[in-house]
Amino acid sequence: MAAKKAGRAGESVYKIIELVGTSSDSWEKAAAAAVQRAALTLRDLRVAEVSQLDMTLENGKVMTYRAKVKLSFKYEGE
Repeated sequence: MAAKKAGRAGESVYKIIELVGTSSDSWEKAAAAAVQRAALTLRDLRVAEVSQLDMTLENGKVMTYRAKVKLSFKYEGE
């Protein structure tokens, strides 16, 4: 019975991973970099949630914008 339920439309399982994207320009570009890189190896990406923003500094100047991104994709494992 459980096997039938798992195959019904609208019932899916998603896996969530965290990546950190970086950019010397902006947090938006940093987040986009994480998504673009993930799209090279993961199929069926669904949602990207920015969970944290920070910057690296050198001599009081912003060097790198960093965005921690939670990405979900459809789980196809057993």
